[in-house]
Amino acid sequence: MNQQPSLGRSTDKDGGLLKRSLTSLFSLMGLQLGSRLLTFILNQALFRLASPQAYGTAAIQFELILSTILFLSREGIRNALLRAWPRNTTIHTQGSTSNDNHVPALTNLSALPIILGLPVSLATAVSYSTLASNDVRRQPHFHVALTIYVFAALSELFSEPMHNRAMGEVRTGVRVRAEGLGITCKTLVTYLILLYDSTRPESGEFALLAFALGQLAYSSVVFFSYVYQMGCPTFLPTRLATRQSSEAAAFRSTFYRIASQYFDISSLHLSLTMTGQSIVKHILTEGDKIILSWWSPLEDQGGYAIAVNYGSLVARIVFQPLEEICRVYFSRILCPPAEAKSTSIGAQFDRHSLGQASEILLSLVSIQLACSVLVIVFATAYLPIFLHLLLPSQYLPTSAPKVLAAWIWYIPALAINGVLEAFFSSIATSQDLRRQSRWLVGFSVVFIGSAIGFYASGFGDVSLVYANIINLAARIIYAAQYASTFFSRNKTAHRWKASTPTWQFLLVATLSYLAISMTKIHHQAVILLQTEGRGAILSAIVVSHLAQGAGMGLCCVVTWWLTSGRYLVRRAPVRTD
Repeated sequence: MNQQPSLGRSTDKDGGLLKRSLTSLFSLMGLQLGSRLLTFILNQALFRLASPQAYGTAAIQFELILSTILFLSREGIRNALLRAWPRNTTIHTQGSTSNDNHVPALTNLSALPIILGLPVSLATAVSYSTLASNDVRRQPHFHVALTIYVFAALSELFSEPMHNRAMGEVRTGVRVRAEGLGITCKTLVTYLILLYDSTRPESGEFALLAFALGQLAYSSVVFFSYVYQMGCPTFLPTRLATRQSSEAAAFRSTFYRIASQYFDISSLHLSLTMTGQSIVKHILTEGDKIILSWWSPLEDQGGYAIAVNYGSLVARIVFQPLEEICRVYFSRILCPPAEAKSTSIGAQFDRHSLGQASEILLSLVSIQLACSVLVIVFATAYLPIFLHLLLPSQYLPTSAPKVLAAWIWYIPALAINGVLEAFFSSIATSQDLRRQSRWLVGFSVVFIGSAIGFYASGFGDVSLVYANIINLAARIIYAAQYASTFFSRNKTAHRWKASTPTWQFLLVATLSYLAISMTKIHHQAVILLQTEGRGAILSAIVVSHLAQGAGMGLCCVVTWWLTSGRYLVRRAPVRTD
C-alpha cells in the first residue's frame, strides 16, 4: 500500500489560509455546478435552435477572438497580483508607510489590462476579419456580431480591478455572485433571441447576433455586479506618493524609471514577463481552435464545439476552480509579498510552509489521479449509452461523437496539468518563466506536428484532442520536474510515488470496467437506445445497466476511501483559526 500524502499540518497562520482556500474552492465549484446545471438545460434547447454552422462560428472562432483578447491582456497581470497582494491588508487599509505606497501600486497594476486590451482587441479583430473564410463572412450580421464580441471583451476587462481585489482578499463570494448571475443572463439572452429567430420566416438570420449579445450581457452583468458589491474602482493609474527609484534603477531602463511613478516595479516586471509568456501558452491552449478554424468545415466546427462543451463540463466545474484556488494558496504560503521579487533567486522559504505545500500538492495529485481513473472507467463504458441522449440529431453526422470519446482521455491530462502549472506560476521567478517559455515553444512544435500527423493518418478532428493530450503530457512532465527540483533545492521531502493510486483501487476499477462493458446487458442497452432513442432510457434493460454501474462505482469509491481517502482526511489540518 502506498504511503499517502497528508493534506497538511497547519499552524494558525496557514491553517486559516487553507480554510479560506477550501471555502473559496467549494464556493467556486458551487458557482460552476449551479450555473452549469442551469445552462446545461438551456443549452439542450439552444443546440437544437442553432445550426452547426452558426454554433461553430460562435463557439470556435468568436470564442477564440474573445479568449485571445482576454488572455493576452490580463493573464500575466492576474498571476503576478496573486503573488504580490498583501496578506493581511485589504485595498482600503492604510496601516503603514510602505502599505500606503504598495497597495495603490497594485491597484494601478490591476487597471493595466484595460490599457493593454485596447490595442490587443483592435489588432485581433482586424486580423480575424481579414483572414476569416468566405463561408464565415457570408453569414448574416457577421461584422456586427464580431464588433459586439470585441466590445464584450473590453467590457469584461473593466471588471479586472474589482476581480483582482476580490481574489487578492480571498473574497470568493463576490466573484461567485457576479459570475453566476452573468452566466445565467448570458444563456437566457442567447436562448431567447434564438427562440425568437426560430419563429421568423428567415430562421437563422440572428444566430450570430444571439451569441454575441449573450456574451455582451455576461460582461455587462459581471461588471455592474462587481460595482454594486465593491464600489466603482479607478480605471486609470494614479501617481504614487513616493517614487521607487531604487528598484527602477536595478533594471537600468527608462521605461521602468517612468513606470516606477505608478507601479510596483517588481510586480510590473513579473507581469510583463508572464504576459509575454502568455502568447506562447495561448497558442498551446487554443491551438485546437486555431487549427480547426483553418482546416475544418463549419459543420464539423459546430460538432467539435458541442462535443467540447459537454466534455469540458467536468473541467469547468471542478478543475478550473481548483486551479484558481491553488494559485491563490501556493502564492500566499510560499511567496509573501515582501519576498516575491521577480529578480530574486534562491529566496528563503519557511520550512513548515514548504512541507505544507508539498503535502497539499501531493494530496491534490493523488485525489485527481483517482478521479481520473473513475472517469476513464465509467465514462468509456457509458458514453455509447448517453450519446444519443446528449447530442441533437443534426450533430450526430458531425465529428462530435468521436471527439466526445477522445475527451474522456483528455480530462485526466487537464486535471493534473492544471494543478502543477498553478504551483509553477505561483513560485516561478522571471528566469524560470523565460526558461519555460523556451520549452513551451518546443511543446507547440510537438502539438502542431502531432496534430498534422494524426490528421494525415485519417483521425479527423479527433486529431486535435490527441495532440492536446501529448502536449499536456509534456507540460506535466516539465512542471513535475520543476516542483521536484524546487523542493529538493529547499531540502524538503517530496515523493511523487506517494500520490499514485493503490493497486487495490486499480484492481477494483479494472474489474468494474470489465463487468460493465463486456456483458450482454451493455450491448443490449446500447442497441436499444440507438434504435428507440430517448424513450428507452426508462426501460428495464437500461435502468438495470445503470444500476449496475452505480454499484460498481460505489465499490471503487469505498476501495479508494479504505486505501487512501481516510488517511488524507485523518491527517488533514485540525487548527483552522
